[in-house]
Amino acid sequence: MAEKRARSSPQRRSVGRASGEGGALVSLDATDLAILRVLQANARATYTEIGRAVGLSAPSAHDRVHRLERRGVLRGYLGVRSLVGVLPAGAADPAAMEAAFVGIQQVEAAYHVTGEESHLLVVRAHSIPELSEVLQRIRRIDGVARARTSVVLSTAFERGPAV
Repeated sequence: MAEKRARSSPQRRSVGRASGEGGALVSLDATDLAILRVLQANARATYTEIGRAVGLSAPSAHDRVHRLERRGVLRGYLGVRSLVGVLPAGAADPAAMEAAFVGIQQVEAAYHVTGEESHLLVVRAHSIPELSEVLQRIRRIDGVARARTSVVLSTAFERGPAV
């Protein structure tokens, strides 16, 4: 009698964690992280392009992307990226301003900087009208005198940490 050989599949090894639905931590494997990197570089990548980049077929890439969406890891595809320099009012409280920036979902990062501007914000929005609304919210924060906005037209290059 012929022996049945069990088909073994590689175990899905967790290599990262991300905030999912409701802020719960979700485990991500190397393929999930690779898909996220592809989408961060080009949110409009096709499933074929994603699959080719991470070693999956287009249908498998489609399934993985939808699984990341269902788990709350991917919450949307934000199309307009901008840099917003915040000029403080005379008696501005930087900590209070930073707390207000945290409350604006479209603000990806807030840097406390030297110079005329006190903060540099990285903002992503779905559209120009949404960006306009976000800028109005930023301008209404106590301590913000003005906000200067530059919309990113393209990214010449972007590096991760040098370490």
